[in-house]
Amino acid sequence: MNRIIKKAAVIGSGVMGSRIACHFANIGVKAILLDIVPSALNDKETQQGLNLSDKKVRNRIVHDALQTAISSNPSPIYRKAFADRIRIGNLEDDLELLKDCDWIIEAVTERIDIKQQVYEKIEAHRKPGSLITTNTSGIPITALAEGRSDDFKKHFCGTHFFNPPRYLQLLEIIPSPNTSPEVIQFFSSYGEKYLGKVVVPCNDTPAFIANRIGVYSIQALFHLISELGLSVEDVDKLTGPVLGRPKSATFRTCDVVGLDTLVHVARGVHEHCPNDEARNVFAIPSFIQHMVDQKWLGDKTKQGFYKKIKNEKGESVILSLNLQTLEYGEQKKSKFTTLEATKAIDSLTQRMPMLYNGSDKAGEFYKKAFSGLFAYVSNRIPEISSSIHSIDAAMRAGFGWQLGPFEVWDSIGLAKGVDDARKHGHTVATWMDEMLANGFTSFYRMNEGIEECYNPISKKYEPLPGSNHISAPSKLPASSQLWTNGACSVRHLGDGILCCSWNTKMNTIGGEVLEGLNKAIDIAERDYRGLVIYNEGENFSAGANVGMIFMFAAEQEYEELDIAVRYFQKTMMRMRYSSIPVVGAPHNLTLGGGCELNLHVDKVVAHAELYMGLVEFGVGVIPGGGGTKEFALRTSDSFREGDIRINTFRDRFLTVGQAKVSTSAYEAFDHGYLRPGIDEVVVSRRLQLSCAKEACLQLADAGYTQPLPRKDITVLGSQALGIVYAGTNSMYSGHYISEHDKHISEKLGYVLAGGDLSSPTQVSEQYLLDLERKAFLELCAQRKTLERMQSLVTKGKILRN
Repeated sequence: MNRIIKKAAVIGSGVMGSRIACHFANIGVKAILLDIVPSALNDKETQQGLNLSDKKVRNRIVHDALQTAISSNPSPIYRKAFADRIRIGNLEDDLELLKDCDWIIEAVTERIDIKQQVYEKIEAHRKPGSLITTNTSGIPITALAEGRSDDFKKHFCGTHFFNPPRYLQLLEIIPSPNTSPEVIQFFSSYGEKYLGKVVVPCNDTPAFIANRIGVYSIQALFHLISELGLSVEDVDKLTGPVLGRPKSATFRTCDVVGLDTLVHVARGVHEHCPNDEARNVFAIPSFIQHMVDQKWLGDKTKQGFYKKIKNEKGESVILSLNLQTLEYGEQKKSKFTTLEATKAIDSLTQRMPMLYNGSDKAGEFYKKAFSGLFAYVSNRIPEISSSIHSIDAAMRAGFGWQLGPFEVWDSIGLAKGVDDARKHGHTVATWMDEMLANGFTSFYRMNEGIEECYNPISKKYEPLPGSNHISAPSKLPASSQLWTNGACSVRHLGDGILCCSWNTKMNTIGGEVLEGLNKAIDIAERDYRGLVIYNEGENFSAGANVGMIFMFAAEQEYEELDIAVRYFQKTMMRMRYSSIPVVGAPHNLTLGGGCELNLHVDKVVAHAELYMGLVEFGVGVIPGGGGTKEFALRTSDSFREGDIRINTFRDRFLTVGQAKVSTSAYEAFDHGYLRPGIDEVVVSRRLQLSCAKEACLQLADAGYTQPLPRKDITVLGSQALGIVYAGTNSMYSGHYISEHDKHISEKLGYVLAGGDLSSPTQVSEQYLLDLERKAFLELCAQRKTLERMQSLVTKGKILRN
């Protein structure tokens, strides 16, 4: 069946429901959001003379919930205007709206009786064949569907989104015995391609996969910290970025999610899983129960494991909870020898064994924590899933772990993990012994360029789902690599399309990366059809290596700096004017030089989560790698007959001058970083590289012709400069900007205006690049600029290759 989701309904407008509706709006689907009718007027409604029959009152709950979601930070929506795609209503007046919906999601409170009452209403109004799902976090799917028609049951399953739905990629799909296989197959495809999710099928067991494993891990730490005498700060130091996990680590995560939510899941597992060998781990420790009784639930009650207060000086201070005295006190810095020894190791898979084998208290903590986790996940197969890969994928996408538990186990060594788990009194699943006895020494392996995972059921390695897609350059066979200089690599994606990628700190751009970009163009122009620029890691690129620029400027090596800036500019122009199509595929942070690179490619295939901007102003310079030139060019191209040109100029000037960074790929269009009708957005990060490759092929197949350098860029000259100078003088006189900020702003305006020309004039790109480079070098020589750079370098905010 060729299903198309044109309209979706979400019933229940709480924290999850309203944000799920927003995410449907994000991808262009019309959404209906319904909730209950208030039982009484509030004070404001009484003062306005409203009554319970007024529509404004009847929709108050859903209206307020949606507005709260839209105004929250981070935003659940890609662009504020997308909220217009959501229609609100209530469960008494607007149920007839369900008849046109292709997918209806129930997201009401976690009570089976209330959910079943909602299903009765849904069934009375839905069209046959429409999809119905629940966002329950643990109520059995089979029990929820009791009493419903065969058509309802056939099209019903669990779709467990994680909060916040826009940002957390996991979507757990939980079928009942009555769910049609076609429905599960549809959700698996639609969830990834359109919602951008990592879709993981789960068995219908308490807490499903991610919460079952994640809450076990947290509960185990609750029991372990008293044994080892660790503090809240210690545990968060040990379980955060050093393990490839979020900065919120363990206790800060508990505060964000809410301790009551965690306790609810733990009690559910403890109650409904009597045969779980680690059932006692889910028992609530006394200090946690005390916190719940005192309503110390985290952010929602203003205190949990951490508490923000004002000190006697009126400054904000964050205190931490002493788990022995249950009193708040000043945070103490945690320091462990093992962590210090691994600081220089960027590779997480190389770092893990060193952490695990540490000889101090940190090493003891890791051994005990991971030994229990290894045993626990081994025993969850096939209970919660028969797939090792599914469990790892769920933890990566739902809890933000860079490595799932089986991937960590691979880095430690299977046999060692089994032995250590048993030494610490844990029971490891028998299939592990059989696996080792058969000579299998890892859960994952590469086989002729295809990534495979061991299947405990079939007792053999099988290709990972979706292995037909190119999800990352590093997963290509070694034979695909055509060139590398250590920092940057050029690989063949197939069909004549190359990929250039690099792996510097924060993927910053320095000399080796520029060398790689030029080499990629050389190879592609000689023997291939096109080039995709794509990076792995958390961010596309945090920008140029400003630490190197600071070094040149501080030592007054201005000739060297001039050569470096020219090289960067020429490399960007090669991206624009090569004889083969070049496609950029940015994601997450794409700042400074990373933004400039994507401003110069033929087409951008951006991930929806794109935080893109020209942020050089904050360092004390203007964009010097072609970014200022490009904004002058795009300003010229946006001039229309009858427009007031100076307004267009002002908007572009403020975008760069205020270092605006997009909060999504769609906002990048609004800021002028992406081009309507040329650049495109994909929601699935895993499919982004394949989409970029396809876009590059389409350009090549269409008969790509090398463009000619532009000489027709209209700049406004003194007309625009007058506005710039008047504005900066006004801001400076009003003490809104410093004298140095005024100077930078005037340099930026000078380049965007094309210099002090007497009238609007057409100029070339090279003319603007020369102005840009001259202004950049002059600003680098300013004492205030050097002070800014030095301050940032000292604080570690500027990363060197």
